[in-house]
Amino acid sequence: MLKDKIKTMSQLKGIIRGLKKKGERIAFTNGCFDILHRGHVEYLEASKRCANILIVALNSDKSIRKLKGATRPIINEKERTMIVAALESVDYVTIFEEVDPLKVIMELKPDILIKGGDWDVDKVVGKDFVESYGGIVKTIPWIEGYSTSAIIEKIYAHCSMQNEKCKF
Repeated sequence: MLKDKIKTMSQLKGIIRGLKKKGERIAFTNGCFDILHRGHVEYLEASKRCANILIVALNSDKSIRKLKGATRPIINEKERTMIVAALESVDYVTIFEEVDPLKVIMELKPDILIKGGDWDVDKVVGKDFVESYGGIVKTIPWIEGYSTSAIIEKIYAHCSMQNEKCKF
């Protein structure tokens, strides 16, 4: 069930302890995942291939507004959480309120911290912490041509060609 994949931080900490005792490798990634597209799906599948368990931390609506402005997110956090949880490659999903995931990373202590190839590996938030206990920081190659911002721009362009006012 999808709802079984959606966990609070407290729940995840307990789950991870148990999984690590069994020798499972835990991968962690985070992001907005606002309008889910092929680039997201392929990125999450590649991330899952790095470990036994993939945890995805989603930015809350509030943190997305701080990062991307008042018009975002397009899809609210409850819906985004359900959509991401529906992906076969994702084992657990949680929401975090901060602008960056450092606090979550420090609480969960993943074996592998993963970001998209649009990030310079040396600038990945949490890199130093994860490496301090022997964890790995990895980037997954960026898939050209896929971006939530580009999809939103395309929708706005279509509306303006139709002389319609776009509202989300």
